[in-house]
This record gives sequence, structure tokens and C-alpha cells, in this order.
Amino acid sequence: MTFPRALILLTTLSVACLPGCGDGGDGAVGDSLAPRQESDGPRNYKLVGRLESRHLNEASGIQAGANGAFFLHNDDGTLLFFADASGRDLGSRTVADAKSRDWEDITRVPGPDGPLLVIGDIGDNRQVRGRVSLYFLPEPELANPTAEVRAKHRLRFSYPDGPRDVESMAYDPDGGHILLLSKRDQPPRLYALPLELALWQHELVAEFLGEVPGFRPPTRGDILRNPRRGLWVSQPTGMDISPDGRMAAVITYRSLYLFRREATESWVEAFGKPPEEFIGPPGSHDEAVSFSLDGRSIFVAAEGQRAPLFRLDLPH
Repeated sequence: MTFPRALILLTTLSVACLPGCGDGGDGAVGDSLAPRQESDGPRNYKLVGRLESRHLNEASGIQAGANGAFFLHNDDGTLLFFADASGRDLGSRTVADAKSRDWEDITRVPGPDGPLLVIGDIGDNRQVRGRVSLYFLPEPELANPTAEVRAKHRLRFSYPDGPRDVESMAYDPDGGHILLLSKRDQPPRLYALPLELALWQHELVAEFLGEVPGFRPPTRGDILRNPRRGLWVSQPTGMDISPDGRMAAVITYRSLYLFRREATESWVEAFGKPPEEFIGPPGSHDEAVSFSLDGRSIFVAAEGQRAPLFRLDLPH
């Protein structure tokens, strides 16, 4: 007899009893690290538009820039896309002197001559890449649409505990580090690269900082709703840190998690506290997240042609 895939998964879960899959159904895990859920769920998000560029079909990174611009990229290819806060297409340019094996996130850091964009060629689905790369390029000026976009520096780096699949990268302005959060580890693992070295060194080994245990495990309901991805809804697929260094937003296939850091805390300590969970946006391929430059909103984009662009406004 052939059983439906969802039924097989549910039977497996009932035997293995993954954390969070008890009688509480879709409830949060019953421990001190359970995230505080937003009761309004997807209604907290505002659909502000769609990513209009027909070539932007696998958006895996988004970063707010100057003058209301957003910079995005696909998983593959070396195109850097420009959009506004509604997803309107503002053009694209090839990043010269850069290669793409699996571009997964983008962040913005201070450079000696102005802001730099950092593109993370850090994806590693099979966890076999001994070294991965970051590309540093001056933030493009949209007022000059013909100006060349060129990677000025490439950093190759490895992890101290072997290859990791990473899709989440952000810059910590207080500590001066580029932070990286693994995807497939349970719980995810947090690493750091010091910016002062990353800007000029050609090879580094990232520092392991600690584990991040606050993501709510998959539930039976998650698997029933999406048999293909239900088991993986808690995997981090994108990250950003607010410009003031006090909040970190991590997107997964199910929810956005907001971690808050006190002025006296390190990010290791902040990531060890229960986050606030915003369920949604209502998609299964959400992989890109960015704070606005004023830190008052979070933008979330997904993979797919004309993918929706959502905004989550934060209390002032």
C-alpha cells in the first residue's frame, strides 16, 4: 500500500517526537527559550509591492542603501539588482571581478572611502566547501546608471569546525564584526569575522561564537501545510542587524525572529534569549531580510518571479 508523504512524515514524527510536536500542536515549545509569538501573525506585514525585475527570480539577499535604494541578488549569477521600497525595478549591473557559486546574503559595512556592500558567496548545501568567499564593493550610486560595479576585494574564509551551509550574514556595528549564522545545524551556529581584518586580508578562519537555540521547532501543522518543507521551517535563510546594533532580524521558512540586545550585552548573550516571533510573511521561500536605514521597518523578500515584498513596521 502507498501512503501519502505527509502521513509517512507524521507517523515518523509521532514516533520520534521532535521538540515542539507534542499535544500542543502548533504551540510554542514549553521551555524558557520559546519565542514570544505575535498573535496577529501575517497581518503585521504590509505587502508594499513586488520585485519587478524579470531577471530577479531567486532573491536570496536584500540590503537597504542610501537614498531609498535596495540592493538585491539571486542565488546564482553576478548581477546586482536595484529596487525601491516598493520593489520597482531601478536596473541592475554585473559585479565585475566576482564569481558566484551560491550567493546567499548581502550586508553593508563602513569602508575607508564610504559604505561598502558585502556579498556572501557562502551557500553550501552539501557542506563540502573548504573555503567560501565575501566580495566587497563600493555602494553604487544610482544617479550614475552607467558606472561600473566592481568587487574591490575578495576574502576567502573557512570555519573552525568544518564546512557549513550558511545563508544568513549581517554586520554588527557595535562589535565591528560580520556575523554568520548556519542553516542546517540544530541549533544553528553563530560565527564572526572581524571587519578590520576582513577588509584587507585574503584568507581568514571565522571565530565560532556559540549556538542560537531560540527558533521554534517544526510542528505537525507545519508538515501538513507543506510536506516538502515542513521539516525545515525553522532553518535560518537570511539575517540583518539594525543600524544602531540593538536588534537582529532572522528570517526562516515560517517566521521572522527578532532578537533584542541590551547595550551591555554581546550578541552571543542576546541570541541566547527568547526572540519575538512574527509568523509569516505567507510564503514558503522567504530568504531575504533587511532593516530600513532608519531601523524602523524590516523588509522581507522571497524567491520567485515577481516575488512579493513585505514590510514589517516596528514600534518607535
